Amino acid sequence: MGDDAQGFVSARRQLQRTSGGSIRLRLSARERRLLAGLAAELAERLESGVDAPDLARLFPPAHADDSRAEREYRRLVGGELLDGRREALRVLADTAGRGELTEEELDAWLRALNDLRLVLGTRLDVGEDALADGLDPEDPDAPMLALYGYLSWLQEQAVEAAAAGLGDEAA
Repeated sequence: MGDDAQGFVSARRQLQRTSGGSIRLRLSARERRLLAGLAAELAERLESGVDAPDLARLFPPAHADDSRAEREYRRLVGGELLDGRREALRVLADTAGRGELTEEELDAWLRALNDLRLVLGTRLDVGEDALADGLDPEDPDAPMLALYGYLSWLQEQAVEAAAAGLGDEAA
């Protein structure tokens, strides 16, 4: 997963629910290109096969102790799972340049951001405390860890924006 994320994080909220219920995107042109590019890159990787080690966390086994049941599960729902991931990545790529998202698009962003983080986290072998001590600029993985941190930060804002809309549904 390409570019680094150094210089992206700012103090302002990048995703924020409006009083009208839509989600405002306050992303720089560079952030928009990065997100669209990452989504396109992962979508392309999914087209080339889902058996790559860094994609394993996107498709965890449903029946780890029963290979026959696992094969049947993959046969029945594998295509649907893959299509859902592709669609979420497509929505992220297609809407990254816009100023606002709908609720449905925000849901796709959440799924796509999660998938991007899972793949990148697997590549980097990150643990829960991967960025707890900050980022060591001398670490050869620093650019990718910064990207992982950026995607995590953006996903957190997307979760908060989604949660802010939950009260709207109860009304």
